[in-house]
Order: sequence, then C-alpha cells, then structure tokens
Amino acid sequence: MLAVIGGSGLTELSSLGEVRRTAVRTPYGEPSGAVTHGTIRGRAVMFLARHGDGHTIPPHEINYRANLWALKEGGATRIVSVASVGGVRADLGPGVLVVPHQIIDYTWGRPSTYFEGGNVPVTHIDFTYPYTGELRQRILEAARAAGETVLDGGVYAATQGPRLESAAEIDRLERDGADMVGMTGMPEAALARELGLEYATIAVVVNHAAGRGESKDGIALDRIEAMLPETIGRARRVIETLVALA
Repeated sequence: MLAVIGGSGLTELSSLGEVRRTAVRTPYGEPSGAVTHGTIRGRAVMFLARHGDGHTIPPHEINYRANLWALKEGGATRIVSVASVGGVRADLGPGVLVVPHQIIDYTWGRPSTYFEGGNVPVTHIDFTYPYTGELRQRILEAARAAGETVLDGGVYAATQGPRLESAAEIDRLERDGADMVGMTGMPEAALARELGLEYATIAVVVNHAAGRGESKDGIALDRIEAMLPETIGRARRVIETLVALA
C-alpha cells in the first residue's frame, strides 16, 4: 500500500474518499497526528501530515521514528514524501518539482535509528542510494501521465532548521554538491530504509535559497506562502496519477 507524508502546504489529500482516521501509538511515542486511511480512484492510500494537522511541529521536533513506524504498522509498503525546499541550483526556482536521487545529512540531535538500546545488536544498512529507484521512476512516469513537468534527479541537503540558512551556508552546500535544501529529508529516508519500506520524495521548490535569485538580499516568507497552494496542487496531481497507475 502507498502512504503519503505531506510536508508544508500539504496537510491533507483532498481527493481521498472513504476516509477514516486512526490514532496510533508506537514504541517510539506519538506520531505527528492521526493516520488517514482512504481511497483514490478505488485504491487504498494512507496519509500523514508530517508537521501535524495544524502545521505546529517544527522540523527538528518531528517524531520521525513514530511516523514511519505508524505507517508500516498500518500496512504501508511504499512511502512518497512531499517536501518543500529551497533551490540552490540555478534552474531550481520557485514552482519547480524535483524527484531527488541523493541526500546529504546536516541534521544533528534527531533520533535517527531503530537499532539502538542495550539488547539490540549493531546493525548497519546500505544507504548508497537513499531513494528507491523503482519508486522514483514510477513517480516520474506518473508526472508524465499527469502532464506535469518534474525534474529527474538532484541532491537534497537536509539541514536542522527551523531557521533558514545563511548565504554562506548555502555557498557551502553548493560546494558540497547540493542542488536543493530542506529540513525534513533526514532521518526520514534512513528510517524508511531500516524498516524495509520503499521511499522517494517529490521536492517542491518554493523559493531560491539564501543569496540566490530573488532571495539574493533575503527570503520573502510571504512569497513562499503564496507559492505553496499551486505548486502543492501539482504534486497532488502527480500522486493521484501514481496511485491510479499502480
């Protein structure tokens, strides 16, 4: 079953039918909110708002372990994450949709593994390719079928937040090879891998990163808010088509 984790601007899937909401308790505490079960074109889908129903949980306080655990317990086998990002690369301006292929983790202090505790053996996972290749391709195919332009590939830099980055930090990220920057990509991707879940991201570019493009002299937060509805709507159409094609 496909599960969707919605980021900023995507607190629900309005196209869901036969909706029921389930409160879930996990060994890792409470997830961001109730898990929504429903259907799109007759196919079962799950949804969870990453920042909570009222968008009240900042990136560094999200219980990523509980979120992924709750979705797997509910029957999810594939996760599509929708994440708002700033564009570091010149062609990643506001309104662009990207399916990243790599990630760099700059976060710290977030519980980031299920493999810890005195009775748990040391366990390593292969994270060479953090996003599931087959699921990435299905998203790209769904975008084409939906008539939406989505860029194939990019390096997602996951920063701590909740503040936005300085221009010098963005310069560093660019030197490191990052194409976009967000705050929720990790440890979510790694936790999905630990649970054996397929995982891929639709990154929604809502602004140029600090010191770039129209953000050269500062990031206008009101422009981000104005950009979200239309761009998130495009991501939603891709997801609906992905479900239909599954």
